[in-house]
Amino acid sequence: MNLRRVVSIVVGAGAALALAGTASAAAWRFSTDGVRPVGSWQEAAGPTRTPVSVRQPAAATGGNTSPSSTPAASESPGKPAAKTSEPAAGGTGMEILPESGTAAGGDGRQKVGELLRIDKLLGYGAPERQVLHYPDASYVKVHFSRMTMLPGDYVTVSDSTGEESYRYEAPKLIEGVAGSGRWAMSITGDTAVVETHRAGGALVGSLLGQLGVNVDQVARGFSRKELARIPSESLTRPGTTGHEESICGSDTSSDAVCYRSADPVAYTRSKSIARLLINGTELCTGWRIGAKNRMLTNNHCFDNSAAAYETEVWFNYQCAKCGGFDVFKPTKVWGDKVLSTEHVLDYTLFTVGNFAEVQKFGYLSLDTAVPAKGQELYVPQHPAGEPTRIAGRLGEPAGTCAVVDPAFDGYAQNSDVSYYCDTEGGSSGSPVLSRKTNKVVALHHFGGCPNSGVRADLLNSRIRSYL
Repeated sequence: MNLRRVVSIVVGAGAALALAGTASAAAWRFSTDGVRPVGSWQEAAGPTRTPVSVRQPAAATGGNTSPSSTPAASESPGKPAAKTSEPAAGGTGMEILPESGTAAGGDGRQKVGELLRIDKLLGYGAPERQVLHYPDASYVKVHFSRMTMLPGDYVTVSDSTGEESYRYEAPKLIEGVAGSGRWAMSITGDTAVVETHRAGGALVGSLLGQLGVNVDQVARGFSRKELARIPSESLTRPGTTGHEESICGSDTSSDAVCYRSADPVAYTRSKSIARLLINGTELCTGWRIGAKNRMLTNNHCFDNSAAAYETEVWFNYQCAKCGGFDVFKPTKVWGDKVLSTEHVLDYTLFTVGNFAEVQKFGYLSLDTAVPAKGQELYVPQHPAGEPTRIAGRLGEPAGTCAVVDPAFDGYAQNSDVSYYCDTEGGSSGSPVLSRKTNKVVALHHFGGCPNSGVRADLLNSRIRSYL
């Protein structure tokens, strides 16, 4: 549950209070045309990313059941439930391998922020406006422990200019019980302004102490310099030694915008991917598949509708200039319903709310033919939490980003395609596209050099009925 679901409660004899344990997030106040940069990714250049380095093997995790590492674990949003036993990969000729993938943090989602505990009360005798400023933060995400308002009153969470703003209405009076805490949509940049708004009307004095809006936590997005110091959360295939990063040799990926003129097809395809902000502080990559309201990411990113509903889906999170640090303002929508998911093929197919806002970014299609060894590839992604980058430049030597083995072992025998395209933590769930067809030949999920993704022809057999 989150702020978009409406619950209220009637409190006191004859006095109506709207307890906004949940409420609907309004649309953006500004146009999401992607023309004007907003905020700054970093004021100075970050450190050069290093080649792959070996670390000690991590313990097998068996899924998304690692304990939370946040400082306010008792208040943090819940992790997806532990996975049940996996279904057989029937009809594929694959043998399911016994071990699970490994990652530094255990779940393969990249850490991109931290939770900070605060205690702020707004409205009804308290200050009506709070400015939450965290210098150099890439985003600020507010958590409400209580939203008890009179009917007609509402709360806004905005950036410092009011250009990016979300409005949470007091719900209609119904009988019910509100939940214990709700997250608002994140604000891009280092400042969030939380403000209560009164609709007017008499306030019953005896109820003053029962009214108010409490902010108890903030998720602060790491700056690029901080992200460079965070170990990669890339999964590595079963039975292998983990790696802190999966950059194979020197990093040859570039900002997506660098491809706009030199490789316009790859640049256009990169618009279809999204940055997934999970649990307020963790990252994967997802992408639109087909013309309907469908998104694809990894099962190890999340595997149920409750987790999808708390996931922010950012489109157009890209640098405005090649090699620059200003970013376009992203279009953000909430994840919604998981339609299909599986651990062995490591995929989750889900929908998003407010789909009309993201249709303009286009979609990708699966290439159902098994790619040939040596076939050139490119991978649009959000490595280490950065704005969209693409691995695999047009005209690069084929060995840099090409199919190494079209029948590589992942969670099952011959389930994957392997390649040396550069990826990092946060790249989980990225599409691996063929330069020949510009269709998706694999769903990236493992690092390790070679890196690998689940074969698109196998995915197609599982999800084509939903597309």
